[in-house]
Amino acid sequence: MGTEERVNATAKNIEGKTKEMMGDVTGDPQQKSEGKMKQTEAQAQHAKEDIKDKAKEHIDRA
Repeated sequence: MGTEERVNATAKNIEGKTKEMMGDVTGDPQQKSEGKMKQTEAQAQHAKEDIKDKAKEHIDRA
C-alpha cells in the first residue's frame, strides 16, 4: 500500500470538500466546481492505490 499516496489523496479530498463548501457559502460556482473536481481526483487516486494493492496481493500469493 502506498501510504504516502493515500495520505495525499485524503488531503486532496479534504481540500476539495473545503473548496466546495466555501463555494456554497460565497455563492461562487467556479470554486464549488473546483472542489468537486479535487474530490473526484482524490477518488481516482484511492482507486489506483486499491488496484495496486490487489495486484501486489496476487503477486505475493504466486
